[in-house]
Amino acid sequence: MIRDTIAKVGEEVKLRGWVHVRRDMGKLAFIDIRDRSGVAQVVLVPGELSERGKVAMKDLRPEFCIAISGIVQKRGEKQVNPNSPTGTVEVLARDIEILNAAKTPPFGLDDTSNINEELRLKYRYLDLRSVRMVKNLVLRDNVIRFFREFLHNEGFLEIETPILTKGTPEGSREYLVPSRLHAGKFYVLPQSPQQFKQLAMVGGLERYFQIARCFRDEDQRGDRQPEFTQLDLEMSFVDQEDVLALNERMFIEMVKAVAPEKHITETPFPRIAYADAIKKYGNDKPDLRKDKNDPNELAFCWIVDFPMFEDDGNGGIQAAHHPFCMPNPEDVKLLDGDPMKVRASSYDLVLNGYELSSGSIRIHKRELQNKIFQLLGLPDDVIQARFGHMLEAFEFGAPPHGGMAPGIDRIVMILANEPNIREVIPFPKTGDASDLLMGAPSEIEEERLEEAHIQIRKNS
Repeated sequence: MIRDTIAKVGEEVKLRGWVHVRRDMGKLAFIDIRDRSGVAQVVLVPGELSERGKVAMKDLRPEFCIAISGIVQKRGEKQVNPNSPTGTVEVLARDIEILNAAKTPPFGLDDTSNINEELRLKYRYLDLRSVRMVKNLVLRDNVIRFFREFLHNEGFLEIETPILTKGTPEGSREYLVPSRLHAGKFYVLPQSPQQFKQLAMVGGLERYFQIARCFRDEDQRGDRQPEFTQLDLEMSFVDQEDVLALNERMFIEMVKAVAPEKHITETPFPRIAYADAIKKYGNDKPDLRKDKNDPNELAFCWIVDFPMFEDDGNGGIQAAHHPFCMPNPEDVKLLDGDPMKVRASSYDLVLNGYELSSGSIRIHKRELQNKIFQLLGLPDDVIQARFGHMLEAFEFGAPPHGGMAPGIDRIVMILANEPNIREVIPFPKTGDASDLLMGAPSEIEEERLEEAHIQIRKNS
């Protein structure tokens, strides 16, 4: 890769990449060739080039995809570029091969901060060539790689769970997938692997994680995406303290490993009860940075003791987080008489005013889980139809377990000092859940609709 040229003075190399800049100096020309790793200056001297190279030299323009062979040579002292990692060397070209010509890009790739976002998303494959996007995606890769290595070292298994699954309408709205083989029936895309990771604990796997793709068909408000990525993890034979301690240690070590320029405001992370956060800060995502103008300050905190239930707006109650949360042991006695006072054994990790992760200790006994479903107003036949598999699993020695699921997109956004998560996702959707690059969502041919047993109802 181009970054390696600095160690190859006097050697012949072959560089492949894109023309970043061209500068003509009389009979000579200079180009900067760019790949993912960096940029190198190439000197084009007609007398040093092959016949093919001489012809190609006349045609080269920005974003042409090329291969260049040449000799790495040290720059003179006055020609050194201290702002470039390869600024002490240049390549004297011997041959140029144009692998593919390029039209003039619709926007410059040097600084995309002021480019219309919809234009960038339409031409995302060009936007990905920018230094900004490469830097963000390298950081994203480093974060995910760190989490994988850390959790493997802690004895976790990386386990994949299904994407096509059964609907659980108690949570967010789900994307529906019609079954061609089972007419009139549907899969859904998972909001999270919640039930599967709990069933993995029942299965005796004890420590599970995956880099999970999750889907929510929500009205797009704020900085949301219809599909997103989370670090999903679950542990058996743990209490809340165990889960918080492991995750706190993981995040502290992650910051040191992938963003050493950052500094954490306070360790151990402060722990704030939900009621105290609402009273003191007016919300459950307080920004505890001492200097909000410091781009390298990271202020983590835990929010604990969330309500188990909340008003559903129709005279009933609904789960404040999800119906699988274990009630706080001190409050179980309130379930029958005053459920709105019950606290859940649930917790959020907050960073700089953003919720990074939610988690909880889970219910692992059938009787208590069934009671929670009944408190939520679900009839017994509905409970059995939707959750009978979970309730039955709890009858086969389900262990105590709990976990959490930090959002990868949000973590990287904050570490990269970006204004939204779209800047750290390779191919994001717009605010209205459209894919401007692929043109999705789109209409489907009538024949394919018939195969899936779907009829589109036209609005009159």
